[in-house]
Amino acid sequence: MHESAGLGFGTLVTLDAPLEREFEQRVRDSSALAVRVAYGVLRQRLDAEDVAQEAFAKAYPRFARLRGRDEFRAWLVRTTWRLAIDRWRADRRRSARELKTSNPTAVPSAEDVAVGNERAERLWQAIDALPEKLRLVIVLFAIEGHDVAEVARLLDVPEGTVKSRLFLARKGLARSLQCLA
Repeated sequence: MHESAGLGFGTLVTLDAPLEREFEQRVRDSSALAVRVAYGVLRQRLDAEDVAQEAFAKAYPRFARLRGRDEFRAWLVRTTWRLAIDRWRADRRRSARELKTSNPTAVPSAEDVAVGNERAERLWQAIDALPEKLRLVIVLFAIEGHDVAEVARLLDVPEGTVKSRLFLARKGLARSLQCLA
């Protein structure tokens, strides 16, 4: 890690040596988690790695001010999740614009889309339609494979809240997917 990191507009942030070592250790401990969270949303390895790196870049200047540095992993999961959702939405908008400009009258046929991709798209649309709190819980639990206790710890909420959000997320997904069928 460099002694200072640029934040744009000439602003530099530096951490003292012990704090910087602590940050580096937490980055090493949490890097795979950040990539997995981003991959759960983006489904593209390189994009997930970019988002994880962006999350760590955001964490660096804020690390000294983080109230409970022991809660770094939970903060990182939430930040990575938000950044990944933002990237996914931007990519989706860009793809729609490119499709529209490349052939404005073309309508994708059923042959253009594989059945598996269509199902995955429907699922991700249903997940994206969920409120953020429910989306985060369902991705961490059902897609990333964390248990209820781990999700509760990562999000810094009680286990009962995680269970309640899982119930509501599943109910919302069932309703959304039933309408799509």
